[in-house]
Amino acid sequence: MRRRDVGVRTPSLRVAAVVVPLAAGFLLTSCSGGAVSTSARPVSANLSSTPVRTRVSAPPSVTATTPSPKPKPKPRPAPPSALPVAPGAGRLAQTQALPSTKTVAFHNAMYDLWLAVTTGKPKFALPAFFPEAAYDKLKAIAYPESDWVNRLWYDFTLDVAAAHDLIGKNAKLVQVIVPTEYAAWVYPGGCYNSIGYWHVPGARVLYREDGQLRSFGIASLISWRGDWYVVHFGAVLRDGGYGEVDDPTVGAGYPGPPGGC
Repeated sequence: MRRRDVGVRTPSLRVAAVVVPLAAGFLLTSCSGGAVSTSARPVSANLSSTPVRTRVSAPPSVTATTPSPKPKPKPRPAPPSALPVAPGAGRLAQTQALPSTKTVAFHNAMYDLWLAVTTGKPKFALPAFFPEAAYDKLKAIAYPESDWVNRLWYDFTLDVAAAHDLIGKNAKLVQVIVPTEYAAWVYPGGCYNSIGYWHVPGARVLYREDGQLRSFGIASLISWRGDWYVVHFGAVLRDGGYGEVDDPTVGAGYPGPPGGC
């Protein structure tokens, strides 16, 4: 019989401890051909420690958030402003044209007057007030510009303040009635004037407050180049430095009376 060596191969140790027992009664062939019986002995891997797998929790998910847009501030309402009536007209020559109440100029003039009354700021009514440049041409008196500033305009500011105190915050303009049947042409030489003009007294400003119709008057309107202008608001003449409201009343009131200049 052919002699051959029988070797025992031991599997390599990788990670875990492995015990490989030898089968009982496994025969090794000696060189002499005799059989040697070996007892089963365990072969063990000597590891200092057994690795422990630790479960690592996944990091908490982070959701990207988009910041909410800041609300845009509400636009502020535009401040009130006067409307143009006839810019520069006071520097031009007078005409005999009878003014109409159906023009844009008249509408703007009454808007400006009402704005001055409701805000208590007379400057808003400056376009509706008789122009200083025209007054310089109109009056046959010494220093007409001083009379315009210190009497006409000053009295007007006092009357605007008085009308402002009269009406409430909820007052709404309804209509301005001009009694054109009372309109009269004032010829040069009358009322200390060097130039003629149209004059109408007692126009009525109608407004509604808390559901009730009320009104007050405009003492005197005069013309320049075919447009009406306020020249006396609360009163034509007065006894002191105080404001007046012309004939305030419940309802539409009564225009006029005719006359004056």
